[in-house]
Amino acid sequence: MKKYKTKRARKEALAAYAFILPFITGILIFNVYAFLKNIFISFTNKKSFGAAKFIGMDNYVRLFGDEKFYQALINTLCYIVICVPAIIILSLLIALALNVKLKGIGIFRTLIYLPIITLPTAVGMVWKWLFNNQFGLINAVMGKFGIQGPAWLSDPNVSLIAVCIVLIWCSIGTAVIIFLAGLQGIEKTYYEAAEIDGANSVQKFLSITFPLLSPTTFMLIVTEIIGFFQVFDMIFLMIPPTSSGMAGARSIVMLFYEEAFTKFNKGYGAAMANILFLIILVITIIQMKLQKKWVYYG
Repeated sequence: MKKYKTKRARKEALAAYAFILPFITGILIFNVYAFLKNIFISFTNKKSFGAAKFIGMDNYVRLFGDEKFYQALINTLCYIVICVPAIIILSLLIALALNVKLKGIGIFRTLIYLPIITLPTAVGMVWKWLFNNQFGLINAVMGKFGIQGPAWLSDPNVSLIAVCIVLIWCSIGTAVIIFLAGLQGIEKTYYEAAEIDGANSVQKFLSITFPLLSPTTFMLIVTEIIGFFQVFDMIFLMIPPTSSGMAGARSIVMLFYEEAFTKFNKGYGAAMANILFLIILVITIIQMKLQKKWVYYG
C-alpha cells in the first residue's frame, strides 16, 4: 500500500510539474534571461545593427551626466507624488460610497470599472481630443466661464498635469474594486460593537475600517508606485515626440523608448532600465520596512 502511495504521489508531482512547465519556461526566457542579457547589453555600445563592443561603465557615466535623465526622473516622481495619493484617497471614498446594499448599486460599480477594460489607445485618443486647446471640450467649457484654457498637451508647464488627470481616471477603477473587496471582508460584528460603545461614523472609520484596510492600502500603494515608475502609454499616445509639451511630461520609460527604439542606443537604454530597476527595488524595500509601523495584520 505504501509503495502504491509513493507511485501515485510521484505521478501527481510529475503532472503538476508538466502543468507549470510552460509558465516556468516563459519566466526563464522572457524574464530571467532577458534581465541578465539586459545587464550585459548595458556594458556595450549595442545598436540595432552590427556587433556590440564592450565599453565598460561608459553608458552609466553618460547616464548620470544626462540632464534629460534627471528631468525624466523628476517628472516620474511627480507622477507618483500626484497620482498615487489621489488614486488611494478617491478610490477609498468611492469604495465606501459603493459599499452599500442598494438596488442597482452594481450598475455604478460597473461604470467605475469601465475605464480599466477600455483599450488604452481609445482612451488616449479621446482624452487627446478633450485636451485640444483649439477645439477640445475642456477648454470650450472653461471658455463658457470666461477662463482661457491652457495648451494642455503642448505647454510643458501643464502637460504633466494633463497626463496625471488621465492616469488617475484610468486607475481608480481597479483600486475601487480592491478596496471594495477589503471592505466586504471586514466582519460586521466590529461595527456593531462600536455602535454599542457609542462610536460615530468617523470614529468607526479611524478605529476599525482604516486599520483593517491597511494591508489592502499598503498593497495598492506598492503596486501603484511600481506602476507609475513605468508610466509610458498615455504619454506616448497623447503627446507627439516633437511637441514642446513632451519635455514637461517625459517619464524615464518614455526616455528609454526614445533612446533604445528611436535613436537605437540600445546599450544606453539598457543602462537606463537597470537604474530604474534599482530605484524601484530600493523604494520597495523601504516600503516593506516601513509597513511594520502602520500596517495592521490582525
